[in-house]
Amino acid sequence: MNEEITISLKDAESLSLKVLQHNGYSQVHAEAITRNVLAAQRDECHSHGLYRLIGCVNTARNGGVDTHAMPEVIDQAPGVVRVNAHQGCSLLSFEMGKKPLIEKANQTGIAALAINNSFHFSALWPEVEALSSEGLIGIAMTPSHAFVAPAGGTKPLLGTNPIAFSWPRPGGTPYTFDFATSVVARGEIELHKRAGKTIPSNWAMDDKGNATTDPAAALAGAMLTFGGYKGSALSTMIELLAGPLIGDVLGHETQAANEQKTGKPFHGELIIAISPAVFMGEQATHHLQHAEVLFDNILGQGARLPSQRRFEAREHSLRYGVTLPKALYDELKALTH
Repeated sequence: MNEEITISLKDAESLSLKVLQHNGYSQVHAEAITRNVLAAQRDECHSHGLYRLIGCVNTARNGGVDTHAMPEVIDQAPGVVRVNAHQGCSLLSFEMGKKPLIEKANQTGIAALAINNSFHFSALWPEVEALSSEGLIGIAMTPSHAFVAPAGGTKPLLGTNPIAFSWPRPGGTPYTFDFATSVVARGEIELHKRAGKTIPSNWAMDDKGNATTDPAAALAGAMLTFGGYKGSALSTMIELLAGPLIGDVLGHETQAANEQKTGKPFHGELIIAISPAVFMGEQATHHLQHAEVLFDNILGQGARLPSQRRFEAREHSLRYGVTLPKALYDELKALTH
């Protein structure tokens, strides 16, 4: 039986900061990373929560991230801001680029933030929700290392290549989705391996191209895209928009950090902000309210909105704290000294 432990959000924050700073991350990087993983843990997105700190530590130890790099913000064009992460974590780069992105979107109606040369590991929904909390529509996407076979193929070529979207709703939580273009996030397979559980046979192939329920064989083989050719095409679009379009690399040209320190885990991220106020002027409030008709009809059929479960989990965590496997908690505690 897997034992669990519940800790307060404050204690979870303190644990994250200690893990990161003890393992070489500067205070500003540690704080930016902690804000992201704590948000995911709070919303019970376990594959992107405190568990991700282990990857952050291993990447730092294997020379795959500059833990003290200061991002360079570049005013590229009236509707474009760039941030060179200088091989640092993408989260501090986003936080530094967010303000000029918002300002440009509010001036031009639509603006883009291109983050280059960054180590990226995190969920995207905290970033797009940071924009929707400002009344903007947010879209974010990023490639990852080559873990996924294109539809009809058997070898890793594409990344898990997530895309996220957030629509501001008057007086309520935003309409947000964030999903990998693979059947599941790679972290889900890793968590199944840690727990000694099998995976569904439609998640991945082994290194011989055969369907597998063994998470270890899946991690050594190739993951599958969701929706067959449709997911594969969407994944390819993300590779192009968050790669060559912003002057960065394709996913298969990167490599995770390793003990030999030969990894090249740096790539790009594209975030787009759209201002309803600029697009619609005085009619913005009316049309945003009109959008609620769609959400009401979805719920009226007994369906759920994306992230609805996550917002419910958030309320629970804010009241009672966050729960995680005790083995993970002990592993994180061991990284603080």
